[in-house]
Amino acid sequence: MFKRLREDIESVFDRDPAARSALEVLTCYPGFHAIYIHKLSHWFWMHGLRWLGRFTSHLGRFLTGIEIHPGAALGKRLFIDHGMGVVIGETAELGDDVTLYHGVTLGGTSWNKGKRHPTLGDGVVVGAGAKILGPIVVGAGAKIGSNAVVVKNVPAGATVVGVPGRIVEERAAEAARFAAYAVVLEQDDPYAKAIQTLVEHSRELEATVAALRERLARLERAEAAQSDTNIRVVK
Repeated sequence: MFKRLREDIESVFDRDPAARSALEVLTCYPGFHAIYIHKLSHWFWMHGLRWLGRFTSHLGRFLTGIEIHPGAALGKRLFIDHGMGVVIGETAELGDDVTLYHGVTLGGTSWNKGKRHPTLGDGVVVGAGAKILGPIVVGAGAKIGSNAVVVKNVPAGATVVGVPGRIVEERAAEAARFAAYAVVLEQDDPYAKAIQTLVEHSRELEATVAALRERLARLERAEAAQSDTNIRVVK
């Protein structure tokens, strides 16, 4: 028990540079609290005390802002950073060393009984606001970008961004490092490049139109001055 507690505290230090002390982690990290409340609710659930498990989970949601169904299976050294708004469904399964940021949903896409929530492999990082929906598998070491919506299986080591989620980077040595909020720096995203090109083109058009307006205004002023001169000459 104490060994597991020590591992969980160390995992917070490994993934959050803001952590200052073990006491701070124990008293001020709602994600840490939610995980240990879930351990109790999960024990009740697995021993047939379903109402007590749900009630304990409900208390955890009230205290932390994190909703974890007591039936969910969580691996070792799970780290929920900030945590507010995280939802983990009943049949979700998480491997070891998973990282979830605030606003993450591991949800279902049907009302059918049975497996209906995602399975996350070891070392998966899910960015803030991301939604992973349905009985899909996210492979070990994958990164899900902030606000992505994922409804299909993700291979191990891949990086997924966008709505709907699309793979933008496969496993590579430089992608193995942890990046805050599941954003991989210098990634080659063709959609982002296309949007940036359109923005730059729009700026160039605006500059051209502004220059033409200025030239037209100068011509109008010159014509007006010439007209005044002609009138004076006639008089």
